[in-house]
Amino acid sequence: MPWIAFDRSTTAMSAVFRVKSNERGEWITMASSVPVDEAVVVRTPEEFLAMPEDYREIAVRGMIVNTEGELSGADDYIQVFLPLAPNAEERQVCAERAVEEYDHYKIGKRILADIGVDTGYMEQQRLADRDLFAGHEFHTCTTWAERGIFSYIGEETAMVMISEFAQSSYKPWAEAVRTIILDEKVHIAHGARVCRNLARTEEGREELQQGLDRLWPGFNRIFGSARSERSKLAVRFGLRQTTNGEARDIWRAKVTPRIENLGLKVPE
Repeated sequence: MPWIAFDRSTTAMSAVFRVKSNERGEWITMASSVPVDEAVVVRTPEEFLAMPEDYREIAVRGMIVNTEGELSGADDYIQVFLPLAPNAEERQVCAERAVEEYDHYKIGKRILADIGVDTGYMEQQRLADRDLFAGHEFHTCTTWAERGIFSYIGEETAMVMISEFAQSSYKPWAEAVRTIILDEKVHIAHGARVCRNLARTEEGREELQQGLDRLWPGFNRIFGSARSERSKLAVRFGLRQTTNGEARDIWRAKVTPRIENLGLKVPE
């Protein structure tokens, strides 16, 4: 049965039929055309590698950025947040969250390795040297209030994107990240607890507002440019469900009530 890969960058998507040569037992490709409304479904690494170059490039970019973000998130918990923790219980929570983030990194590492992409170099980099995932200010949090804002408001950016990846047309990636979503919900819930405890006092609310004001621009940058053509093409390929600007709007709609319920103001 022919395998079909769709290139949605054209008005009529191109299909690639993969058939085996009777003489040498090798895979060969033949081009055809299919209706523009065909869904894109890529089920295996082998199918992925036969997809059009722009599909592969956009998919790999998204997976690499997310995978680096998971590794850096783990390092943030150990190197930045754990030293800020006010007691042993909170230190333990930071350590547990770090373990989960390292697990998430290894999920991305495995999926990328299956298509020939090695992320081992990330493990040799210092936290400050990783620059694919926006927001170096996250690595310089200096207060427990900023730690709470990071998880309650900032990690919702990851939840928005991962929820989209869970519907990706590249099915190995979609299935893998679904296991991450439950952990991310726990991370956000812990941030909520930290923020709500601090918001009980005027001093705590002031600390939270200062942290939110400092980190807010970085949270917004995570989504990239609203004018990005790459994000539009990712939607057409089924790798994402929304463009950068639409994803940012979804995030803002989610976190604005949280901010207001803490007695804080949404930054301009």
